[in-house]
Amino acid sequence: MVRIKERYLLVKILYPNELGSHSDLPDVVVINQPTTDQLNPAGLLRGIRAEVANLFGDYGSGTVDGGSLAVKYFSPATSTFILRTSRSSYRLVWAALAFMSTVPVKNGKPCIFRVVHVSGTMRKVEEEAIRRARNLIFAAENEQKERHRNG
Repeated sequence: MVRIKERYLLVKILYPNELGSHSDLPDVVVINQPTTDQLNPAGLLRGIRAEVANLFGDYGSGTVDGGSLAVKYFSPATSTFILRTSRSSYRLVWAALAFMSTVPVKNGKPCIFRVVHVSGTMRKVEEEAIRRARNLIFAAENEQKERHRNG
């Protein structure tokens, strides 16, 4: 039996255009703010498929739509999602994510989709997501402490 090879992409949605709009919040928190509740895994998948079709045409659509593209985890609170794709097409999906510039909902905010980790197993991607969330909390706390010290 042949095993189907897949890749898991850990993707972070960042909002750099929001910097400076919330002076009371640390910059780390503003960039990593929660995603709108209108965004769901199905809408995210539609947006990614549309961007692949826009960039790579019929070839990209056929390669990605082989049934392996799926959102395995999505957290609007942390603006993080895990995407499963075939090993042969993960670079196409990664490129499409790099070119997406807004949240794929009606009147979506400008954002950046940043692939922060790629792995062959779901377990390693989950561990990386937990590690990054923990580091983000520490960075926000440290930035808040610095603001209080500096007055």
